[in-house]
Amino acid sequence: MKTLLKIFALFILLFSLGSCSEELVEQAQTGTLKGKVVKRGTNEPIQNAKIYTAPSTQTVFSDKDGMFEIKDLPVGNYSVKSELTGYLTTFQAVNIQNQGQMVTIVFEMDDDDSLNSPPTTPELLSPIDNAVNQPLTAELKWNSTDPDSTDVLKYRLIVKNNINTNVVEVNDLTEKHYTLDNLQFGVSYFWQVGVSDGIHPEVLSAVFKFTTNTVPANRYHYARKISGNFVIMSSDSQGNNFQYTASMYNSWRPRKNNNAGLIAFLRTEGGGTHIYTANPDGSNPFKVTQIPVSGFNNYEMDFAWSTNGSTFIYSNFDKLYKINKDGSGQQLLYTTPDGSLITECDWSYDNNKIALKTNNFNGYNVKVYIIDMLGNVLKNIISSGSGAAGGLNFSVDGQKLLYTRDVSGYQDSNYRQLDSRIFIYNLTNDTILDVSAESEKPVGTNDLDPRFSPNDSQVILMNTSNDNISQKNIVVIDLNSTMTDFTRSTLFTNAEMPDYE
Repeated sequence: MKTLLKIFALFILLFSLGSCSEELVEQAQTGTLKGKVVKRGTNEPIQNAKIYTAPSTQTVFSDKDGMFEIKDLPVGNYSVKSELTGYLTTFQAVNIQNQGQMVTIVFEMDDDDSLNSPPTTPELLSPIDNAVNQPLTAELKWNSTDPDSTDVLKYRLIVKNNINTNVVEVNDLTEKHYTLDNLQFGVSYFWQVGVSDGIHPEVLSAVFKFTTNTVPANRYHYARKISGNFVIMSSDSQGNNFQYTASMYNSWRPRKNNNAGLIAFLRTEGGGTHIYTANPDGSNPFKVTQIPVSGFNNYEMDFAWSTNGSTFIYSNFDKLYKINKDGSGQQLLYTTPDGSLITECDWSYDNNKIALKTNNFNGYNVKVYIIDMLGNVLKNIISSGSGAAGGLNFSVDGQKLLYTRDVSGYQDSNYRQLDSRIFIYNLTNDTILDVSAESEKPVGTNDLDPRFSPNDSQVILMNTSNDNISQKNIVVIDLNSTMTDFTRSTLFTNAEMPDYE
């Protein structure tokens, strides 16, 4: 009996131990949670984010790569939290079901905008409000700061004006300045700056106003080569200038008319050369001609205003035309009797006579003569001889005519001149004055494109080396009552085709 009781007691003990061992095995089942913390939108790793669970187990922190790991996480359901100052706290549900299970999650955290401050209102620095006489290129400057040093500020510039509805808007500026160019004379501009940190609404500055210079009454205009094109420059006698025509166009041979209040010039359009006019500030360019200005070399061609500024005369091969400044009233005035090309023309101040230069298709066999408005020849200035000639311009009284001639008589396919000089022909007594010799033209140079000053006391011209590649400069020669020993001085460098009105 005792033996039987001992066996029964042993069986009860073994059964109890087995049940206890099974409970311990169930309590020991654990898994692993791995994950990464990144910034939403950029996937940039976030370091030092605090990761913990509910129910509470362990607390860990993400490393420099945003990675974290919680080991020995008992089986069960958890809410896992990621938090870091500056970011919104993020939650994810995790379920560990089996022994040794590994669960992987990714926390995408958003910035906590409630902790971010907006940038300060932009302060406009220059030009100051209501500034006047500003140049046509304005450097706009402003300032704004942000309390959050990590924020990237971007600026928006808005510019309006008082003459039209055009609006200039420049976005995503990161610098606190901007150069505004191609402004117009005498115009008021209104500018404002907005700033954004990418988090808060844009902050706008006050609106400032500045006004550009009025159009200067420049008396000098000339051509200059820029990036392969001729552009026209407008200048005063001190060399203060501005670019009158845009570099995208090929424009040359300026001719100002004070009565018309316009400047005319030649411009290439669609393979042809045409007369254009524009205001003294270069605005409102207008194409006058339909029949183009044409001859043996378009850069040698010249045209002329009427004194009152209402009409032009110009040539197309062997024909001389008259046309109103608005493009109307095209009229054929003259055709050369021998088919020679009309390259240059000038109209006397009283509009009663016209000086013409004609030549063959190579620019030679030059003739210079004067006709009346009916086409009758009044005077032959050059009727024969070799070499190039040109540069026609009447004096105010119409009794003198400027012209140039290459006294070397040289001729070649490149129309090169070796010793071009300026002459004044006196129509009253048929005398000829060598202005270049009297002003000691430098040896090896050419004097070209002469014009009388408005009071006939000077001759303005272009002088350059006869090598055809050296710089061209505009020179003025002071005449005197003795008509001898004239003085010359340089007005503008890197300039040609002068006009002085």
